[in-house]
Amino acid sequence: MDSVAKALEEVLTSALPQGAITVGVYEAAKSLNVDPDNVVLCVLATDEDEVKDVALQIHFTLIQAFCCENDINILRVNSTRRLGQILAGGGKQSGGEPLDLHCVLVSSPHSTSWKDPALSKVSRFCRESRGMDQWVPIIYLPER
Repeated sequence: MDSVAKALEEVLTSALPQGAITVGVYEAAKSLNVDPDNVVLCVLATDEDEVKDVALQIHFTLIQAFCCENDINILRVNSTRRLGQILAGGGKQSGGEPLDLHCVLVSSPHSTSWKDPALSKVSRFCRESRGMDQWVPIIYLPER
């Protein structure tokens, strides 16, 4: 599982400078609606205290259903704070406002999928998890 977490971190850090990251529940929903074929991975994140947020869980359910319907790999991670660290800046916008890190989409920067080994590892993990009827596997991101 640690190697998948590291691979996910590599995917996110390599996609960021290419402009292949969409951050935020509403932004992700818009992006999925406009061009779902371009999305290669959806990452949903919650902290322990947000697990009982009904509105957030409804958004997650709708995003998960859309991703499953469109064969988009999807995972959950355990920490929005750690996700913010991976995406640099600790999850803050340029004006100091916190980003909505509950949903992060990774898009393919080209018309063909990446040949990135880290993305292949994450995709394989998602495929294997679906084979075990775990449609939205959880990744525990290691603290740094």
